[in-house]
Parts: sequence; C-alpha cells; structure tokens
Amino acid sequence: MANVKTDISLRKSLLEEAEAVAREMKVSRSRLFMMALEDFIQRHQNKKLLEKLNAAYQDDEPDEEERARLDQMRRYHRTLVEGEW
Repeated sequence: MANVKTDISLRKSLLEEAEAVAREMKVSRSRLFMMALEDFIQRHQNKKLLEKLNAAYQDDEPDEEERARLDQMRRYHRTLVEGEW
C-alpha cells in the first residue's frame, strides 16, 4: 500500500510526548502516528458495531421460557458461590 504525506497541526507538548513514545518504542514518529490512527479507527468501528448490536437487542425482552431459564441459572450460580464470600 502506498504511503501519502500530509501536514497536521499538533500542540507542541503532544508532539514532544509522541516523539518520546516513538523513541521508547523504537519506531519512527510517522509509524507511531499510523499505529495510533489505526487503533483509533478500529476502536471507532467497534463502537459503531456495538451500537448496532445494542440497538438490535434493545427491544428484545426475554420470553417466559428465557426468564425461567435465567432464574434457574441464577439459583444454580448462588449454590456454587454460596459461602465463598
């Protein structure tokens, strides 16, 4: 994949911190910015996916059978952890 040069404006203190981290990680400043942006984009995409999943299940209330199963699991869990705390 081809790289493209770009100019960005940063606070001086942020640039100094980035340079220190890049030195510590033994990567170029450009590589550090690339890694940070890739991470930010991945987190943003994950957040959007989570929002979609939450919206899809928002109105999905458990039916009677599911509620009974949840109650059964809670009772069983209590017997497992009883006396541990």
